Amino acid sequence: MAKASEVKSGNVLRFNGELVSVEEYIHRTPGNLRAFYQARMRNVKTGKIVEYRFRTDEEVTICRVETNDYQYLYEDGDYLVVMDNNTFEQYNIPKLLFGSAVKFLKEGMNVTIAFESEEPIVAQLPNSVELEITYTEPAVKGDTSTSAQKYATVETGAEIRVPLFINQGDKVKVDTKTGDYMERVK
Repeated sequence: MAKASEVKSGNVLRFNGELVSVEEYIHRTPGNLRAFYQARMRNVKTGKIVEYRFRTDEEVTICRVETNDYQYLYEDGDYLVVMDNNTFEQYNIPKLLFGSAVKFLKEGMNVTIAFESEEPIVAQLPNSVELEITYTEPAVKGDTSTSAQKYATVETGAEIRVPLFINQGDKVKVDTKTGDYMERVK
C-alpha cells in the first residue's frame, strides 16, 4: 500500500477491485479546506473514465506493470500467440485486448503488451503499419485530381478506403487507431 501523495500520472492502481490507469493527477489546496488529490483514471478493461478525490493520507494500491515488446506469431482461436524477443517464451493474449486494430496485425509484427502479475492487461500495435493492397478496382485515367476514395483490401484481409490512384500491389501506410489511409509507401 502507498499513500495517495506517491501516485503519479501513468501509474496503474487497483481501485474498487478494478485496474485503472491514472491519466491526470492534480494536487488541490482550496482556500480554507483540506488539500486533496483530484484523479482522472481510465478503467483498463472497459475504457470508462472514473474521477475521484483522494485524501492526502488515503492508502492506494499501486500495481507493478511490466511493459515489453513482443513478436506476433499466429492466431489461435480467440487468442493471439506472441513471443518475448529476449527469452523466446510464448504467451496467449486475448484478441479483445487489441481492440479493432487487430485486423491490421500480420505475422512477425512487433506489438507492445503490458502485464500485471502474469495477466496481460493492455496490448497495442504500432501507431502505423505498412500493408500491401491485395485487391482494389483499377483506377480510371483522369480520376486522380479529386479527393474521392475507393475501397481496397489489404494483405491482412481488412478493408480500408484509399485514394483513386492506389492500385493492386501498392504498399500503403495505415493508421492502426482509426484504420485510415495515411500515404503510399515506395
